[in-house]
Amino acid sequence: MRSSRVAIGRRSQWVAGVLVVSLGFTVQAAESTKPTPGIDARTAWAQLASLAGAWEGTAGDGTGRVEYRVASGGTVVMETLFPGTPHEMISMYHVDGDELVMTHYCAMGNQPKMALTKASTANQLVFDFVGGTNIKPKKDTHMHSGRIQFEGKDAVTGEWDTYVQGEKAGSHKFFLARKA
Repeated sequence: MRSSRVAIGRRSQWVAGVLVVSLGFTVQAAESTKPTPGIDARTAWAQLASLAGAWEGTAGDGTGRVEYRVASGGTVVMETLFPGTPHEMISMYHVDGDELVMTHYCAMGNQPKMALTKASTANQLVFDFVGGTNIKPKKDTHMHSGRIQFEGKDAVTGEWDTYVQGEKAGSHKFFLARKA
């Protein structure tokens, strides 16, 4: 009787071991099919730095120019929208610890600050409002969030959301091509 208990006990251990191993493979297989969450700040910053140069395209209802420049000893990407016009605006992108942040110096006189979100991927950088100056976000009109889509090394699409009274009021789309 004792030997049959030992055999049953060993068989139970073997079955339990097989279950644990197979469950481990199942979990590992499921994890390997999950999409990679987000993109790290330094990789995203390098993507923005790769845009250095002049760009042209459509912005809203007309044509527009955008310039990207790496500045401040290679620590900042400066984006100039509509350079040399009364609507010129600048956005500054930099890494702060393990975050990519940007401050948009808007023609409206406010300076919304946004951070890269975990929804970002290698092809699309997604930013969301985290604060700012000269803004009462539940009241004032301001840029609140946005996306930069890399369509290849010479094409970029941007979409920036405007909020009014704390609600999304519209989006501004940019379709840009690197100037030859």
